[in-house]
Amino acid sequence: MKGVKDMTRGNPFALLFGFAFSLMIGNVFQQLYTFVDTMIVGKYLGVTALAALGATEWLVFVMFGCVQGMSQGFSISMAQRFGSQDGEGLKKDMGASIILCLFLGVFFTVLGQILCKPMLLMLQTPKEIMGMAQVYLRTLYGGVGISFGYNILAAFLRALGDSRTPLVAVSMAAVCNMMLDFIFVVVLHGGVFGAAAATLLSQLFSAGYCLWAIRAGGLVQLHREDFQIQPERIGRLLRLGIPMGLQNVITGIGGMAVQWVINGFGTLFVAGFTAANKLYGLLETAAVSYSYAVVSYTGQNVGAGDYRRVRKGFGAACILGTMTAGVMSLIMLVFGRPILMCFLSGEERVLVRTVETGYTFLRILAAFFWLLYLLYIIRACVQGMGNTILPMCSSFLQLVMRVVCALFLTIEIGENGVFWGEVCAWILADVFLGLCFVWVYKRRTLE
Repeated sequence: MKGVKDMTRGNPFALLFGFAFSLMIGNVFQQLYTFVDTMIVGKYLGVTALAALGATEWLVFVMFGCVQGMSQGFSISMAQRFGSQDGEGLKKDMGASIILCLFLGVFFTVLGQILCKPMLLMLQTPKEIMGMAQVYLRTLYGGVGISFGYNILAAFLRALGDSRTPLVAVSMAAVCNMMLDFIFVVVLHGGVFGAAAATLLSQLFSAGYCLWAIRAGGLVQLHREDFQIQPERIGRLLRLGIPMGLQNVITGIGGMAVQWVINGFGTLFVAGFTAANKLYGLLETAAVSYSYAVVSYTGQNVGAGDYRRVRKGFGAACILGTMTAGVMSLIMLVFGRPILMCFLSGEERVLVRTVETGYTFLRILAAFFWLLYLLYIIRACVQGMGNTILPMCSSFLQLVMRVVCALFLTIEIGENGVFWGEVCAWILADVFLGLCFVWVYKRRTLE
């Protein structure tokens, strides 16, 4: 099958790097969706509009992180089917996943519209940005079904070792997003609604491309019987997908708790934190790429029953992750200030305060960024071995640490306590997940 990569043979280091590199480029382009939104909104609509996007950031993450996590969870079963050369099981898993995504897309769309305003109020969103925040969030929540479509198709391709097609899809969509952002926001004066609409239309484009590639490339030919509802199969997929979705929800809840504290520091602090978070998210994409690669690699090799290759791949991924994190930290320190300026406009006094807030956050992150990369890799390996519950628990520990630091460390050291909370959350999760990896690996090898 065209584009498919068998990861049960060959050098793990080369396989993981090659697979992750395509995903890395693709994820950079995917981050450009929100990166460009933020830049255009900050430059053309001002700091208040930028703060409105920042106030919704974790609420967007909760919804779309859940969508992404559940889709990735479904793909674990597909990767294992592919590794064990179970073609019929692979097709039935794909059909069941599509059915689940259709139902979940409708459910989450309705839920998002109902909870939009109450959640913004709960986060103490400043009154001057409440209206814009609602418009932006409701528009994005209206496109949850589009997100499910793209994510399940891309997850299926990654499960079969194809990282090139998602790269092309996201790259083309990013270009589309930049053009639509300029048209909707600058030319048509669509405000934050235009920025959100551009993102959704671009993701619809990428979903369409992935679907076309799957059909044209002959990766899988689904028939009516593959869409039959089989409770046992649906249950297996949900047992893998729900914990991974909840993992991102839990992370998002922790972020919302932090956002609640940050909103109390005023609009300038929110804007600075938002701008820094965009760069942080962009530099985090390599870690996300490694995690996708490790899930697919581990899943395929678990399906093939080769746990020695699982261990070798884990070691190779840790080396790759640590080296990459060093490069990303250097980018934060050297280019942090100029990049932050790209998001902002206004009086010099406002710019100085906002940039200083953002750069302080980046300096703290840079010193410990390797911990975040290891977190993604260890968690992905545990997930690829079929255990998605323990990684979900690690997210809960991160939530607790972020909330504790936001509520209490800020009392001791001021606003920077929020930033240090992120690092403390990474440390706690790394320790927990390291122990989980040892336990799950030993248990699987004894089966």
